[in-house]
Amino acid sequence: MRIKKEVAHFALMIVLVALGFGTAGGQGARADSDKNQAQKKNEVPPPSRVNIQPRDGKPLKPEDTDPSKPANLRVDTNLVLIPVAVTDPLNRFVTGLEREHFKVFEDKIEQTIAQFASEDAPLSVGLVFDTSNSMGAKLQNSRQAAAQFFKTANPEDEFFLVQFNDRPELIVPFTHNTEEIQNRLTFTQAKGRTALLDGIYLAMNQMKKATNPRKAVLVISDGGDNSSRYTESEIKNLVREADVQLYAIGIFESLGARGRTAEELSGPGLLNDLAEQTGGKHFAIENVNELPDVAAKIGIVLRNQYLIGYSPKNQERDGKYRRVQVKLVQPRGLPPLRPSWRQGYYAPVQ
Repeated sequence: MRIKKEVAHFALMIVLVALGFGTAGGQGARADSDKNQAQKKNEVPPPSRVNIQPRDGKPLKPEDTDPSKPANLRVDTNLVLIPVAVTDPLNRFVTGLEREHFKVFEDKIEQTIAQFASEDAPLSVGLVFDTSNSMGAKLQNSRQAAAQFFKTANPEDEFFLVQFNDRPELIVPFTHNTEEIQNRLTFTQAKGRTALLDGIYLAMNQMKKATNPRKAVLVISDGGDNSSRYTESEIKNLVREADVQLYAIGIFESLGARGRTAEELSGPGLLNDLAEQTGGKHFAIENVNELPDVAAKIGIVLRNQYLIGYSPKNQERDGKYRRVQVKLVQPRGLPPLRPSWRQGYYAPVQ
């Protein structure tokens, strides 16, 4: 009988231990259990997948919500920037003007100038250099012109070199080292035909990689395109769309000798039209000895421009071409001044 009582007592102890009562081990097990419960309460549950519905009502694709893919961020800005150069009757550049000396019109509607600057900002410049056969006797002076232009450069500026004859070629991509470009120009040889329009196209395409907000292309050529795949109208549309100023030095024969081909006759007009649309300028010269001085002058032009910014009153995103006009409020005591500016831009479409 006593044995039965002991057996029953022993069995009861086993049950109590199993249930976590009555012993130190049971108390530890209960403490661990309580600790686990507390940890579970403090744990942050994993995020559930949320199906985000875009504005157009179409469900997003799985790849659109993949967190491993980088997000595309687009910031819409409505500020139009117009670089303006001002010259006097002697074609000298005028500095020192203030905001109140300028008025800006878009499609004949006056705009409010929101930003105005005249400081020397970093530039991204592409040199488009003609190495066609007709440039033979003009190459040395053209190299000197490039060297004079680079003397006006700042350390923050970046440059690239496109050469063209039968076809264009990117010789030096964007670099801060102007000596590298000049060294490559040293070994140029004149040969082949003239793909001027293709050279401008390649330069405009390369300019998409520019890091500075102010961009310009300098063309040194004797004109007379006769080898391009792109047409004149295509390039004119391209420069109208690009936010790039185009300056050109046209090296032409005298009027008496300029009757050999239709291309040579149309060369000055072509370069002038392209430059004016972008707010740049075309310098036509007949004496190659003038090349270095003209190139240095263009460098000074780029350093002495006014930058005018405005938010268009027409906020329609219709992709249409907007014509821009800049007028000067003539300062007292100065001769009549003439502004040159980018003559328009294409509105965004979205």
